[in-house]
Amino acid sequence: MEVNIIGVGQIAITVQDIERARNFYQNQLGLTYLFSAGNLVFFKSGDLRILLTTPETQKNEISNSVIYFNVTDINMSYSNLLERQVVFIDKPHLIAKMGNVETWMTFFNDSEGNMLALMSEF
Repeated sequence: MEVNIIGVGQIAITVQDIERARNFYQNQLGLTYLFSAGNLVFFKSGDLRILLTTPETQKNEISNSVIYFNVTDINMSYSNLLERQVVFIDKPHLIAKMGNVETWMTFFNDSEGNMLALMSEF
């Protein structure tokens, strides 16, 4: 049987302090808050839903993947997030040039130490 994956609908991010993380994603990143249910907080990012949650067990306290947020203007987004006190690991830089398309990225951590990135392709 064929598996027909059509996209990613939701990504869960494990956090230690749900309110601190909610504040970061809502007020510093500016994601659209959807709703909360217990220790679950949901945001919208384009067609993707981001779920913040506390660890279910000690074994999976912090074990997240990097989330790459697409932006249209990486330098403007970088500057705006710096103004919101987001601390970056690096500055926007060219990752790859494939034909006439350039991929630029910059990396930062959320309030819980999870790695995130801005990504722009043009």
